[in-house]
Order: sequence, then structure tokens, then C-alpha cells
Amino acid sequence: MSAEDYYEVIDPRFGRLFSGSARVERLFTGCQWAEGPAWFGGGRYLVWSDIPANRMLRYDETDGSVSVFRQPSGNANGNTVDRQGRLITCEHGGRRVSRTEHDGTVITLADRFQGKKLNSPNDVVVKKSDDSIWFTDPTYGIDSDYEGNKAESEIGRSNVYRIDPLTGEVAAVITDMIKPNGLAFSLDETLLYVADTGRTHGAQHPAHIREFDVTGATVSGGRIFADATVGLFDGFRLDADGRIWTSAGDGIHCYDPDGALIGKVKVPEGVANCVFGGSKRNVLYICGTTSLYAVRLMVNGAETY
Repeated sequence: MSAEDYYEVIDPRFGRLFSGSARVERLFTGCQWAEGPAWFGGGRYLVWSDIPANRMLRYDETDGSVSVFRQPSGNANGNTVDRQGRLITCEHGGRRVSRTEHDGTVITLADRFQGKKLNSPNDVVVKKSDDSIWFTDPTYGIDSDYEGNKAESEIGRSNVYRIDPLTGEVAAVITDMIKPNGLAFSLDETLLYVADTGRTHGAQHPAHIREFDVTGATVSGGRIFADATVGLFDGFRLDADGRIWTSAGDGIHCYDPDGALIGKVKVPEGVANCVFGGSKRNVLYICGTTSLYAVRLMVNGAETY
């Protein structure tokens, strides 16, 4: 197979980001809906979610083995790692954001806003400059029993929230999105990118990534950064040069910081999320529908902790 089977160059800038000899490898299959990969550099392993199966899996880079990390998982979806090396998880079933302590204890960081239950936290990121935790809260986990537990929304809308690192207070920072989903900060944390997958609930709704200006604990703006061209944007990560590598219906789409779609990594399944890992952060781990994939790139992922 040739490089064209794995990559699509839309702009010449993409050509230097991959090696033509690097293949997209399937590392594991058998998931119902793979999501939320998080890389633990110290242990050289990856944790990801299999939402409907109510489990989290663990891939060990040292020997290629896969094991069950946690089951039940509260229908875990998005995951990240904080600067102290602890796992932060969005749980559809638990309708909460949780943290796994170093001793394995799982605690609740947020499960309510203004006294009302959250919908079903979806994806999460930690702001390095102040250790605050930002997460999205669409209704996918309560829309049916497939990804969680069917229920009515108590809040009545889908917001993006911030958890204060000192007080634990949960504040709504973005309230004008239909179904906020994946999110990530720019390298200098002056911008917050958030995907809106509202199109799952009607063709009139958006399928794009918005770009917000960040000032301390607040955001403003919300201009459209990019519209999805195939399927929907879901989870995404930035590389060390500020490019966005985002999930899409036909694989991973790579966007330059100027908003231009410059290329694609082709994956034989719809992709939900991705994360950079490996000892040099140059392996892109990809959660497809049923499988975990990996590709070694010529670029490094941004440092997240």
C-alpha cells in the first residue's frame, strides 16, 4: 500500500507532517463505541472509553497488550490527565466529572450546576496556567439508554463549564451552543476551541468548531474556526505548532492555526477522538468506532501537563 492509502494532502503544508512509510495501525478492535483516549507518559500506557460497554480499556505501549482498566465505568466518555498525573473522566451514566486519585480512589469533582443534575459530561481539558477544569455537557448520555441512562435534562440546555481549582465551584462559561463536544486550549491558552455537534439533533444545527477568546476564567467571542466537511467534529488535540488534529467521519482532519484544512489521516472507520502519545509525543492514537489505531507522525503533540 502507498502513502495515498493513509494520507490525503490538501495543502503542501501537510506533506512534511507525515512519513510516507508510516502506516495507520489497528492496535485493538472489539469496542462498541471507542472514545476519550488519555495518555500517561510515566507509565507508557493509554486509557480510553468504550461507552456503551460501560468500560474503560488500557493499552500498554511496552508490550502491546490491552486490558480492562475499569468496569463498570459510569459509561465514561472523555478523559484527560491533570498536571499531577491523575485521570479526569466525564461519565455519562454518573452524570459527573470524576477524578481517579493515585491510590485508585474515584472522587466526584462536579455533578450539579446551580443545584440541578448535569446532563452527561462529554469531554474535558485542564487549563495548565491555573489547574481549572473545563468540560462540555451535552445530552447524549441521557438521550437514550445506549450511552448512559435515559432521562430529562434538569438544566434545559447544553453548556460548557469551568470548575474552579480552589473552591470547586462550577460556572457556566459558554451557554449558546447546541451540543458542545470536544474542546482544547490553544498553546498559550488565550483561545478555547469547542466543537458543536448539534447536527445530530437536526440538519439545521451546526457541525463546526468555534474559537473563543479566554481571559482568566471567562470567555468571549465564539467565531467559527472550521466547518466539518465529512461527518462531525468530535474530539481533537493540538500539536506543538498549534495545528488541530480532529476526528471526522473519514478519519483525522488536520487544520492549520489559520483555519485551513491542510490534510487528512485516513481511517477505515468514523473517528470519535484522538490523543498524542509515545515517549516523544509523536504517536497519534485514534479512537475509531470499534477500534484503537495509531500512526507515528513527523510532528509532536502539544504538552498538556
